[in-house]
Amino acid sequence: MLLYFSFFGISFALALILTPFIKKLAMKSGQVAIPRENRWHRKETALLGGVGIFSAMIIAWLSGALWAGWSTFGQPYLPMVLCASGIFLLGLTDDIFNMDPQHKLAGQVIITAILLFFGFRLGWTDSKTLDLFLSILWIVGITNAFNLLDNMDGLSCGTAFIAGAFLFLYHYLNPSPDHFSGPGFLLLCTYLGSILGFLVYNFNPASIFMGDAGSLFIGFVLACLAMTGNTSTAGGEASFFNLLSVILIPVLILFIPILDTGFVSLMRKLFRRPISQGGRDHSSHRLVAIGFSEKKAVLVLYAFSITSGLLALAINRLSAGTSAVLIVFYMLFILFFWIYLAKVKVYSEKSIAADHPSGMITPLLIEMTYRRRLLEVLLDLVLITVAYYTAYLLRFEGVPGPNFDFFLKSLPIVIACQILFFFLFGVYRGVWENTSLRDLISYGKAITAGTIAPILLLLFLYRFYSFSRAVFVIYWGLMLMLVSLTRLSFRLLDEGVRRGNQKGKPVIIYGAGLGGQMLLKEIETNETLSMTLKGFMDDNRDIRRKRVRGYPVLGGINDLEKILGAHPVKEIIISFRENSSDKRREIKRLLENMGAEVDVREMKLTIS
Repeated sequence: MLLYFSFFGISFALALILTPFIKKLAMKSGQVAIPRENRWHRKETALLGGVGIFSAMIIAWLSGALWAGWSTFGQPYLPMVLCASGIFLLGLTDDIFNMDPQHKLAGQVIITAILLFFGFRLGWTDSKTLDLFLSILWIVGITNAFNLLDNMDGLSCGTAFIAGAFLFLYHYLNPSPDHFSGPGFLLLCTYLGSILGFLVYNFNPASIFMGDAGSLFIGFVLACLAMTGNTSTAGGEASFFNLLSVILIPVLILFIPILDTGFVSLMRKLFRRPISQGGRDHSSHRLVAIGFSEKKAVLVLYAFSITSGLLALAINRLSAGTSAVLIVFYMLFILFFWIYLAKVKVYSEKSIAADHPSGMITPLLIEMTYRRRLLEVLLDLVLITVAYYTAYLLRFEGVPGPNFDFFLKSLPIVIACQILFFFLFGVYRGVWENTSLRDLISYGKAITAGTIAPILLLLFLYRFYSFSRAVFVIYWGLMLMLVSLTRLSFRLLDEGVRRGNQKGKPVIIYGAGLGGQMLLKEIETNETLSMTLKGFMDDNRDIRRKRVRGYPVLGGINDLEKILGAHPVKEIIISFRENSSDKRREIKRLLENMGAEVDVREMKLTIS
């Protein structure tokens, strides 16, 4: 371990030292990224940062391999390093001479094929031919995923470091000498050191970009290392879950690059745009569009990458059932969050799935998810199964054991009853974006009926022998939570994101009643107002120092001077339905006496 961390430090130091010199060289030679309409950066920024990553890693790795013993630590991974060098040179050529996408892709396939000749390949199936084909798809796909992810300061580089760190942790905690031992750890540590050293200069605000030379290189190396550590074939004697875990671990570790690439490819296809064409339509750009700063957007994607890595570590530590439940919950959250991002308008073209008037965007993913009732029923099918199985896990402390047979026997009955009562109580007639308290009450009734009905049926069919009442109580609570969260997902995300990223003139609403809450909704949803709500004023002493819709009631009219001293307010909006003009004059007079430059306006509701 001392050897690994020593050469991690050497690689990190080399990247720190080399990158400023490479930046100066790039500026002098004209190798700079020039701002363009379809690119994110706004100023000329040096390229060739990938040269620093490549040089630091190769120098540190060669030094470590020679120090520790070339035949053991260097020779096994020499073909991989040579092929990675070829990918680096391919990317560097593209940075300097601007290659066509198809030529660049052909070069990647050729280099990958050469690597596979030396025995570096996946072992996911019993068919060597299929494994070879999957290996090419894996390496080329991950290589280009990091290239596409390099769309915002520090995103691709930081995600690669997080993924590499979890890959290190996974193999350190689950040692397997036949597949990932000392030589692999040495290469991975020099890789991580070079990336972290470069990230110091590449994180927002970036002073240098790594270019295709860097993004293709880090993606290729990480794809190969993730593949090398998961080449154990799940034969006939191995369980299906063992095979699934072998596939899931590298996929989870590299989940964010894979997800972003698939998401962007789908959205560009829907809007008739070439997938290889650059654009400001990635997940990071959409996060900025809904109100996050560039730095926060990158940190949010870092958080998703860390969560995926933690799930990968948990797979071998938890039971198969518990791991499956956690992964399903995580994937459901991912699904709804990225559907929310898909709603952000980033294209001028009309979607091929749109059936609304011009200007309205209805991507296929959104349409299928919450407006097509067929997929809504399929979603509920998943929720019912997961909630019922989770209830068994919780009731029997994570090990259903012989009770699993009773789960399988009763699951069809639970599914049939629950879907039937969802239909009868009108759950499939609601619009998710407008879900209200009345809808939640209907969900509660449907879930209650859908929980009681299976109990009665099981009592009639089996006299409820060996079935647990506690399971159904737990199931009822889980279903109520899951159905409510899924139906409220877009509303919760919208309100949470908007409230956390409000920009504009700070205002206070005078009047925390129904009119004030209507005004609050308008401020939160109407971006053209460009207002940020700081709180309410209200003369009702019973709600002082309390919160209305998440915002504090700061005080009454007698506390005006104190409120303005604590909050930089530029405008007060009166929301009273009666005597609002009198209140406006009174507040204006108080503001004049205080010498405060604050505008005062009234809310008017007009029905014509």
